[in-house]
Amino acid sequence: MAHSAIDHFLQENLEAYLQETLRLCAQPSVSATGEGVVACAALVEEILQNHGFETWKIEGYGNPVIVGRAAGRSERTLLFYNHYDVQPPEPLELWDSPPFAPQIRDGKLFARGAKDDKGEFVARLAAVDAVRAAHGGALPCGVLFVVEGNEEVGSPGIARFVQDHLDLLHCHGALWEEGGLDFEGYPGTSLGRRGILAVELEVETLSRDAHSGSAHLLPSAAWRMVRVLASLKDENERILIPGFYDDVKPIAELDLELLRRLPDIEPYLRETFGLRGFVGGLSGFELKKAVFNPTCNIQGITTGYQGPGTKTVIPAKASAKLDFRLVPDQNPTDILQKLRAHLDAEGFTDVRITHSDYMFPYKAHPDHPLVRLAAQAAEEVYQKPYRLIPLNGGSSPAYAFAGPLGIPVIDAGVGFGIENRTHAPNENVRIQDFLNAARHIGRIVDGFAALET
Repeated sequence: MAHSAIDHFLQENLEAYLQETLRLCAQPSVSATGEGVVACAALVEEILQNHGFETWKIEGYGNPVIVGRAAGRSERTLLFYNHYDVQPPEPLELWDSPPFAPQIRDGKLFARGAKDDKGEFVARLAAVDAVRAAHGGALPCGVLFVVEGNEEVGSPGIARFVQDHLDLLHCHGALWEEGGLDFEGYPGTSLGRRGILAVELEVETLSRDAHSGSAHLLPSAAWRMVRVLASLKDENERILIPGFYDDVKPIAELDLELLRRLPDIEPYLRETFGLRGFVGGLSGFELKKAVFNPTCNIQGITTGYQGPGTKTVIPAKASAKLDFRLVPDQNPTDILQKLRAHLDAEGFTDVRITHSDYMFPYKAHPDHPLVRLAAQAAEEVYQKPYRLIPLNGGSSPAYAFAGPLGIPVIDAGVGFGIENRTHAPNENVRIQDFLNAARHIGRIVDGFAALET
């Protein structure tokens, strides 16, 4: 059986793939600062070539995008999306070992990027190698890697990259980064991501800060910004921008059924975050359904004096960073226009929208053959039911691939909930999760050519 051959290959060669992960994690690649990203792009291309891939290093979309392609017996092609950039490692003093000096201890590999996303990338290469070995050196389907270097700064160029390279990226399905096991140790996949519109608002009421003894005369930018923010959402969490909910798609009955099958996350969230209550008093099934509610979140507010003691000033300037998480079928560019119209209608024409980034929502169908293949493969590897999460609260550029390429996008990876400390000090991946992810992905590659779509 091909699956037993895949497992045998991975077990026999596990140490070599762990060493490859250590080498890749030792190369800094912090997109926020630029540290090491060019060198890491070259290393990723070298690694892909060493695993039998024809490669392209594509410039002009931020940090280089590395594409690798390997042909298979079938014309059907499976795309893997990964990224080689990582989050900044600070605060350094909270690491038990240096972030770019990878270590294996206690059954885990510790390094910045161990989980997000270098460990995932190498586990997928291991899976491809195992399938190739199980089939006498030939892959049953084509495999395409897209490894970008801007994911941790929002992938600003990836949608344009895809549109410009549709022929090169032609494929029939994709496995996104992330995925793995949930907090209870069950395998599963997120079928979709919410979209996002992130904006920065600025207002200036005076040419300079003034003495607060004149607060009866001079307008405060801080108070003006408070009123702007209060106009966006009421005390019941209803967003007050006219037309904001016009394109919100009703939750499908199948998605409601998937939500009912998911475990109760209320105790877990209460313990993790020290909660006394949830937004809007949500609980039970309504708490599960809330991921289909679009949001308006204040990331931060900057204005006036915030140092020790008192400084009696009237702030001349104020700014606020916001993000709106959007659900199918909301359009972030439409929401931006509606935000501007709302501010103008409320008398806030002086409030500037100085910056905006966005991603569209995306959702795969639960009954797609790729979803069924991933579920069957995971249940064989993990010996547990596969959990389908109809929508994830976060955002990603999966939409940039799904729509233009006309493909389903799901995830499958090495994760284990918050235990991996992704983006935090002591980021790690469990060795057993690395191995099982490769076994899972190997089975998906092995069966992908035979899917009827």
